[in-house]
Amino acid sequence: MNKIFLKSLGCKVNLYENNSIFEIFSKNGFIFDEKDPDVCVINTCSVTSISDRKSRKFINYYRKLFPKAVLIVVGCYVQGIDDAQYSSINCDIIIGNSYKSKIYDLYKEFLIEKRKIIRVEKTLKKIKYDEIAFLKNFSHTRAYVKIQDGCDKYCSYCLIPYIRLRSRSRNKENIFCEIENLLNNNFKEIVLTGIDVSSYGLDLYSNYTFSDLLEEILNKFPNLYRIRISSIEESMIDDKFLHLLKDDRVAKHLHLSLQSGSDFVLKKMNRRYDSCSFYEKISKIYESVPDINMTTDVIVGFPGETEENFMETYNFVNKCRFSKVHVFPYSDRKGTVASKLTNKVSPQVKKERVARLMNLSKILEEAYLNKFLNKDCSFLIEQFDEKNSLYKGHSSNYLELNIKGEKGNYKINETYNFKVSFDNVKIV
Repeated sequence: MNKIFLKSLGCKVNLYENNSIFEIFSKNGFIFDEKDPDVCVINTCSVTSISDRKSRKFINYYRKLFPKAVLIVVGCYVQGIDDAQYSSINCDIIIGNSYKSKIYDLYKEFLIEKRKIIRVEKTLKKIKYDEIAFLKNFSHTRAYVKIQDGCDKYCSYCLIPYIRLRSRSRNKENIFCEIENLLNNNFKEIVLTGIDVSSYGLDLYSNYTFSDLLEEILNKFPNLYRIRISSIEESMIDDKFLHLLKDDRVAKHLHLSLQSGSDFVLKKMNRRYDSCSFYEKISKIYESVPDINMTTDVIVGFPGETEENFMETYNFVNKCRFSKVHVFPYSDRKGTVASKLTNKVSPQVKKERVARLMNLSKILEEAYLNKFLNKDCSFLIEQFDEKNSLYKGHSSNYLELNIKGEKGNYKINETYNFKVSFDNVKIV
């Protein structure tokens, strides 16, 4: 029997795609093996320059670790580099972000031709969604369902529209089919994911939005235990979405990308909102679900960001009452508009601002957890760590539970009430 090993770098979309790739190979007789695989697939990331370095590092590492395996490198890193660089990548097959569904066919072609294969679409034109689904049960409770790929936002600091290509929506009937299969395989939580899910439907249907998709899923699957949204943009929040958010089956956690609380910086970033409109949406969410857990991303040290601009962001984050802030220092990405801007912020200042915002995040995390301290909260048990005798699970509002117990104390994929404390629960 043939064996395959898969490594996912970066976002949850890559993890979803790797699960789907594994399913393609498993249908053709492959089993998972991390010691001596015949095929090794690395799904790369390129969201930052650090991500690029990690991708190169892992390609070289797995080439040396598995010298006899067919090494297949896919995803954002190989999508974004120049054509001339492909020859320097020590692998057998290179696949960009629009050919992943063809991976097994390309593997079979390589076995026959015995020559390096490169399939990377370099275009800014509209292309079709590359249908690649994850339908099997691999003993988990949570399943990611990819509904969309690509991005048309063109934020000035970001390469994603160039390496993930134009935004393209997945046919909703295929989404429904995948969800139905997952529910039939006992998954209890469905996570809708994509590169820019806020743009879902705009390229495929007339007057059909992400909110319409969410409504249709809830109506089609009344027995769905929980549906979670991986990340959202301010533009997604309309009246229908706010109404659906009240449904008990919709997870009470939203990751809402902010990036900056300074209107000056937001404009330089080419974000399509200002702090006033963003706060208006935040306020409406709190009105709908007062105890919702809202987390966010912030970039500090964007070119031209002054101390005053940073403090606008700091104070705005505090005003929004986020429960956790993921903070990233700005880094130049060759080919972006921002990389050409002058008045760069020094590494020392960026490091100091990251630390200050991270400290604020810790204060906000503690304030949010205090709302639930010593109260019973329902958690879906997802896994048992035998080595440490720990059960792990999550609540609707994405509090993470880690609680001691012997094997058999609790059932995986079942819900239990636990009293919240700082010892057993954290925000993720």
